[in-house]
Amino acid sequence: MNPPNAQRTNTQPTPAPVRTPRMTLAAVTRGVSAQPLRVVIYGPGGIGKSTFGAQAPAPIFLGAEDGSALLDVARFPQPETWADAIDAIRVLTTETHTYQTLVIDSADWLEPLCWAEVCRAGRKADIEAFGYGKGYTAALEEWRRFIAAVEGLRRAKRMHVVVIAHAVVAPYRNPEGDDYDRFALKLHKGAAGLLTEWCDELAYASFRTHASKVDPKGTRGRGYGSERVLCTERRAAFDAKSRHGLPAEMPLSWDEFFAGTQRGTGELVAKLQAEADAALAKLNTLAPAVAEKARAAVDAAVSAADPARLSMLLNTIHTRIAEHTPASDSATND
Repeated sequence: MNPPNAQRTNTQPTPAPVRTPRMTLAAVTRGVSAQPLRVVIYGPGGIGKSTFGAQAPAPIFLGAEDGSALLDVARFPQPETWADAIDAIRVLTTETHTYQTLVIDSADWLEPLCWAEVCRAGRKADIEAFGYGKGYTAALEEWRRFIAAVEGLRRAKRMHVVVIAHAVVAPYRNPEGDDYDRFALKLHKGAAGLLTEWCDELAYASFRTHASKVDPKGTRGRGYGSERVLCTERRAAFDAKSRHGLPAEMPLSWDEFFAGTQRGTGELVAKLQAEADAALAKLNTLAPAVAEKARAAVDAAVSAADPARLSMLLNTIHTRIAEHTPASDSATND
């Protein structure tokens, strides 16, 4: 029995605040929502990946390598720890500045800093010391934290993000046939997969070499020039993707790349059609029958408003032009 003057305590639970649902039909929007770009570009060293990033609007570089040393760009001090990299993202997110693009150069040079942080926190000598892939799992959580910070930056400051990485030849387990080697991001497969899923554009930087036959009756060709290109469509030799429907191959140029992400399908088809018409005119002077067959394929792709197919056909037409160009003509291009 309670004492006469004892105060009663309220044991009733505090009611939860009334929740206003956000998912209502009145909140539904429609249409394309323009967003800052999330780009991952990888390829061999020295091809121009850092230059591509430097061509983006008002860039600032963050990275542990000196690929931008010869470029006149703004850059953070070289990070010495994983915390330094996270701090750079936080500074860009919270402080006032005029930068419009963050260029991470490069992801594979940042990865050892990520591993070092995981080993420090776990008190392990190296990433393998965790056993059974646990170290790489913990590193993946750090990469997720890094990407979450980058996404916060994109929302707060509407900045483009360009992640640069090197390419490495790696074995590919093919579930549909024989295994083979292909180019891949020079990162642990978990981090590589996470970046691939996160980005809007995964582009492989490569060289496209033009060649022609030395002997029309022979099988060997003679190279007479090359250009640096961005490959944005998956091939057996490399992984790539484009959520903006970019051509399968395009010049390694930020201006061309950005314009491609902003144009609609109709404008892109018209541009590719004009390029195909010019190339077909040249091919027609070299091999009329081949040009006629290619023309039919181009017309079908235009009717279907299929820029990806048009881009592939344009590459094929250029190849046929190189194959049918006499060796004496190609020698003038050396």
